[in-house]
Amino acid sequence: MVLGIDDYIRSDATELARLVNTGEVAATELLELAEAQLVRLNPALNAVNRPMLAEAQARVQQPLAGLLAGVPMLIKDAIQDYAGLPTSNGSRAYCRIVPGRHSTFVQRLLDAGAVIIGKSNTPELALKGVTDPKAFGVTRNPWDLSRTSGGSSGGSAAAVAAGIVPMAGANDGGGSIRIPAACCGLFGLRPSRGRVPPGPAVGEIWEGASSDHVLTRSVRDSALALDVLAGPERGDPFVIAPPAGTFVEMAAREPGRLRVAFSAASPLDTDVHPEAVKAVNHAAKLLSALGHDVVEERPKYDGLALARCYLEMYFGQVAATLADAREAGARSEDFELATLLLEALGKALSAGTYVRNHRRWNEFARALGEFHRRYDVFLTPTIAFPPVDHAATVMPAAQRSVLGFLLKTGLLGMMARLGLMQGALAELSRQNLTLTPFTQLANLTGTPAMSVPLYWTDNGLPLGVQFIAAFGNEALLLQLAYQLERAQPWMARLPAIAFPH
Repeated sequence: MVLGIDDYIRSDATELARLVNTGEVAATELLELAEAQLVRLNPALNAVNRPMLAEAQARVQQPLAGLLAGVPMLIKDAIQDYAGLPTSNGSRAYCRIVPGRHSTFVQRLLDAGAVIIGKSNTPELALKGVTDPKAFGVTRNPWDLSRTSGGSSGGSAAAVAAGIVPMAGANDGGGSIRIPAACCGLFGLRPSRGRVPPGPAVGEIWEGASSDHVLTRSVRDSALALDVLAGPERGDPFVIAPPAGTFVEMAAREPGRLRVAFSAASPLDTDVHPEAVKAVNHAAKLLSALGHDVVEERPKYDGLALARCYLEMYFGQVAATLADAREAGARSEDFELATLLLEALGKALSAGTYVRNHRRWNEFARALGEFHRRYDVFLTPTIAFPPVDHAATVMPAAQRSVLGFLLKTGLLGMMARLGLMQGALAELSRQNLTLTPFTQLANLTGTPAMSVPLYWTDNGLPLGVQFIAAFGNEALLLQLAYQLERAQPWMARLPAIAFPH
């Protein structure tokens, strides 16, 4: 058969792999179509910061088989190392550091027959919910080029939403799979802690708060990728109980009658846009119509304390990462101002403060565990506002000037060490997470969560909703998502930019 560009764009990875495995379509044909989309769309989207077309061309000359046979994919340019090519982490500082071996994530994709065509853009050190690294530029949302595609897996999300590839690597340390999924109309599952190993170069990311997986348009693609990627590697610090069957098989089963709690209230008591509230109410009504028991309730935990614990871990991790980078030859001028500010805050943290905050994660896990005794899933907005304009995420020039002065003179670090930044840190906790107050709960507790594209705003922007399940229960989330996908299909809903005519 001859696969046209429209057919390629509308197909998911599961279908494309089937076509290759049955011999109906050659992997070379899929690569040609993916390359055409990449060449046409990347100048507008800036989703891919390192094309790997020469590597992909060499790969499709050999026989490919497996669950992802011949499927064009991207890997995220953070954590997901490809031997012989820099993993930039969205920063000039890492462009000279070249890994000598594939990450487990990448090796498993290759073993399953995938064809990696490039690396997707990410903010510096994958630190933000928007994708705008100075090293590579802003990634734009294919639904509206003036809007963010989210972050930190924003390049992957833009490429999948625009039909460049049906699946792309992502990771999630504070919402970085779910946030871009919500912004770009995609399905995004963040697996439980330990489900997908990030090694071998690292044992855990951000004290285990981060998980690797993919962004997709179909639920079955996410389940298929989890079958490829899940399972422990020798030396992993976390080993989770294996699933009872394949995730593809389990996803296709009915979820049964679920107890669903929902809330659209921000755990930080910050504003939530009316469209985000409508998105949750819409999902709650759909769940009720499907026969589930739905009530408005939320777990009992201190949202501001969780935000503080999250951000101080984040500061400390940035300080440690920059220390390692400097040992490898990076210079301060290689990093963005915002990253250097985070480093200064992290260096001012005492070891005792860091450990005490980390111990508090147990409070949040116990509260959520108790909540899941009564409810199977918890429904919230994924993000508190529709995808924002790029300009809204840029630090004002006056603020940059003041902070740059404080940083250059050492005053910022001194003030932080003297405890003069405590009120500012509390306010920073609220400000930094105002757009994304719902996602960090799953990261600190290690639980699985997903963003599902059930809602579009009045002006045509996607706005996903989040579901959180108990630890290790990805199968239940996939079953529920599969049911929602059948009830309200979204696969065929694509941005106009995806099509060449």
